[in-house]
Amino acid sequence: MAKDKIAYVCENCGQESTKWIGKCPSCKEWNTFKQIRIAAETHTPSIRMTAQQVIDPVKGISKRNVPLPLSKISSKEEPRIDMLDGELNRVLGGGLVQGSIILIGGEPGIGKSTLTLQTILRLNRKVLYVSGEESPHQIKMRAERIVEKISDNIKILSETSLEQVFASIKDEQPEILIIDSIQTIATETVASSAGSITQIRECAAALLQFAKTYRIPVILIGHINKEGSIAGPKVLEHIVDTVIQFEGDRHYMYRILRSIKNRFGSTSELGIYEMQQMGLREVSNPSELLITDAHKDLSGIAISSAIEGMRPFLVETQALVSSAAYGTPQRSATGFDQRRLNMLLAVLEKRVGFKLMQKDVFLNIAGGLRITDMAMDLSVIAAVLSSNVDTPIDADWCMCGEVGLSGEVRPVSRIEQRIAEAEKLGFHHIIIPQNNTQGLKKHGKIKIHPVGKVEEALRLLFG
Repeated sequence: MAKDKIAYVCENCGQESTKWIGKCPSCKEWNTFKQIRIAAETHTPSIRMTAQQVIDPVKGISKRNVPLPLSKISSKEEPRIDMLDGELNRVLGGGLVQGSIILIGGEPGIGKSTLTLQTILRLNRKVLYVSGEESPHQIKMRAERIVEKISDNIKILSETSLEQVFASIKDEQPEILIIDSIQTIATETVASSAGSITQIRECAAALLQFAKTYRIPVILIGHINKEGSIAGPKVLEHIVDTVIQFEGDRHYMYRILRSIKNRFGSTSELGIYEMQQMGLREVSNPSELLITDAHKDLSGIAISSAIEGMRPFLVETQALVSSAAYGTPQRSATGFDQRRLNMLLAVLEKRVGFKLMQKDVFLNIAGGLRITDMAMDLSVIAAVLSSNVDTPIDADWCMCGEVGLSGEVRPVSRIEQRIAEAEKLGFHHIIIPQNNTQGLKKHGKIKIHPVGKVEEALRLLFG
């Protein structure tokens, strides 16, 4: 009787080796090789063959692909399925492409399953929802919270075996397949446990073959590890057509759906949702929710015109500066890069002359969002200085601009959209970089103040 074989697989990129290696020759990471046991009769082609044998009866054996001249290939846009969700359609690039495979990742409890379930509940299509984590009863309870009437088009399958999933596909012949989650699915042709590098890779490859062969879209829900990346081999993200990250703080009500990879659309789009008891609600105008009137006459608050993806919105920057209670002053940032905060504080001290060495500085982006736009720099400095001198900034002022190490205000992208968003929400003054004024259109309802240095912006705000 043949013995099982031992192999070593890199948990970061999926590189295989016959012995343990300290540094992966593929991804150059250290201590990522893990030992797995492979059955003697198991090999990669058998997984593909098993999936094909089960899938083939669904719609018959497909014809063999033949090479086509590039000039004769159709350039028409791929047909898409309207998900009846404006935010999700925007992130996907206009809808769900037939035959595509989508991977949605996020922290536990962030709302991945809720978003997927409420989306398919609106569709008038046959859907097979495979759940390897929750029971059908739990899914039914969540569905009843989201909608009043549940259609019979959605079939729930509580299963972790890939072979059994394909057998159910043969019986049900769905138009959309949901796998929740890919880390819980395992195939019998691989001896390792569910969630291992080999299992995730081979199950994803078999599902990809199914999606491309029969033009049925597959949505995979994936876990993330403690570093924040999607659990499993990196090849999982290469296999799928679209990778979507569901972000947000579980203690806040806002969620951001961000596209990391998209073969059928732009990765610059993002969707914003608000978590409610009845599910996730689309936020078409996030600026109105992220800015409140409660900050009037309070110091340490500045409004910035930011852009995340392709969407402009105004965000509230909150800062608190106080005397250090201990010998070493604290620097804390929520929703903003702390290293960039330290750099901006150094610029404020070196170029403007405000001493903050012996003071604690706390920064927070309202709403629990994490903003990566460099145009937030000017509002961060303004909020910190406002709290330091305990002087509020007028409520009808907003700003945008990247701050350089020499204290200059550098130009930012899409300045017209930023100004238009501020004007739409009723702001009367906006501070922009001097170099962004070239070719700028005139705006009647909002006054534009171009500045070249940080000192000029602070002089406008505080006199």
